[in-house]
Amino acid sequence: MKTIAATYYNGHLKLEKPLITKNPIKVQVTFDEDAKPHLNLSDFSFLEGQDLLKDFKGSFSDEVIEERRSAL
Repeated sequence: MKTIAATYYNGHLKLEKPLITKNPIKVQVTFDEDAKPHLNLSDFSFLEGQDLLKDFKGSFSDEVIEERRSAL
């Protein structure tokens, strides 16, 4: 038996490492619903971020620094 981590998203299962076999293999899939979702660069939009911040008055970097300090 071999275990390979994978991510299931929109009907597709993406293995973290390739598995090459000579014959078909039966598999069991367990969904770990408690796992944190993985984010990809394609999940983000620069233009969407610009649009969300268009009315923001102030320093975004100062807000990020303050948020991080208050989290400690």
